[in-house]
Amino acid sequence: MALFLLLLLVAVVLGIIGVTAEGLGFLLAVGIVIFAAAVIFFAVRVSRRARRRPVR
Repeated sequence: MALFLLLLLVAVVLGIIGVTAEGLGFLLAVGIVIFAAAVIFFAVRVSRRARRRPVR
């Protein structure tokens, strides 16, 4: 969970820098990619955790 939050924080910071700084639009793209990776990482962790529960 801490890794997910760290990735989200990095994505937001890079996105803000990419939007505000002139000529650094690529940082916005990097922030979007990191955000997508964080969401996918979180979804995989949640789906793996759900499968481990025994069926009653």
